[in-house]
Amino acid sequence: MSQHEVTQTLDVKGLSCPMPVVKTRGAVDDLSAGEVLKVVSTDSGSMSDLKGWADSTDGVSMLDQEETEESGDTLFVHYIQKE
Repeated sequence: MSQHEVTQTLDVKGLSCPMPVVKTRGAVDDLSAGEVLKVVSTDSGSMSDLKGWADSTDGVSMLDQEETEESGDTLFVHYIQKE
């Protein structure tokens, strides 16, 4: 489990590409510099999609990504910081 100080959590479970990226972009826009967004997805493609988006977007850093299990579901969790 990540030790990042999370400012906001975004639940995009059940959504598939491109919606996790679209929703994440909107949520990051609402953050202040230095704040961390935790994104929780059930879409395995979000691992590469959100990493690629963060790497190509100025003012955003992907701090961490992890795969976890919760209630029998595989969750893909992303920690994104607004710079």
